[in-house]
Amino acid sequence: MLLPRILAPVRAAAKTPLTPSPRVLDVLRQANSATAHAPSPSLSFVRHATHQAQGRANGAKDGPGKRLGAKKAGGEYVIPGNIIFRQRGTAWFPGENCKFGRDHCIFATESGYVRYYRDPSLHPDRQYIGVALDKDDKLPYPQNAARKRRLGFVAIRQELSANEKEGQTVVADLRVADDGKGSASVQPTRDGRTLTMGKGYAYRQANWDIGRAAERANVQVKQFVPGDRWTAWRKSQARKKLNVERKKLRTAGKKSAKPKARKRGP
Repeated sequence: MLLPRILAPVRAAAKTPLTPSPRVLDVLRQANSATAHAPSPSLSFVRHATHQAQGRANGAKDGPGKRLGAKKAGGEYVIPGNIIFRQRGTAWFPGENCKFGRDHCIFATESGYVRYYRDPSLHPDRQYIGVALDKDDKLPYPQNAARKRRLGFVAIRQELSANEKEGQTVVADLRVADDGKGSASVQPTRDGRTLTMGKGYAYRQANWDIGRAAERANVQVKQFVPGDRWTAWRKSQARKKLNVERKKLRTAGKKSAKPKARKRGP
């Protein structure tokens, strides 16, 4: 800070002529007397920051909350895509009809009711979040229990009419009946035909007519005969080698053209 003050007389002495003297003190006194009535030069200083503007030096800031936690309570109805729980890490795991998001949030994949539960058969300490398809269901489902269809339909009990017997399946205008011997038959259709088929199958008369069209036209299909694949592979390899040799013979007498030299710029 004292450096500008010390050099001020010297700068002023350089501007004003000084009388030569063998003594240095006389020269300094003369310079100081010459600058006593002269205006002092204005000095400008720039103050730099002494604290880092950003980064780890300032310490952690108290940012906004991330709104973590449960978004749906137990027993609440959800649809596919609804977020049930937001978390950092894996405090909760997805159970029945649920999946993980990329930020470890748990969302529903089926319509149903939320359940918070534990499943010792999967893990003794983990806690799971699942979706029960029915309001009265309890999670986890038994391991060998029949799984329900997930098509968004509701099961309705169908009552049989008076002219239908139990054990019969009605398909359009045909009725398939099981005789208990491993075969099934179709009752006569409107035109009086009787169609016979194996157990567990049902079809319409139009489909049966289409399937018999080739037989009525006496169309014969050539029977597929599987050949020896090893012999076929050997023949294909020999054929490829022969083609390579022929290509070499064709190009043996030809001279390869030399690439043209590129012209260099001036």
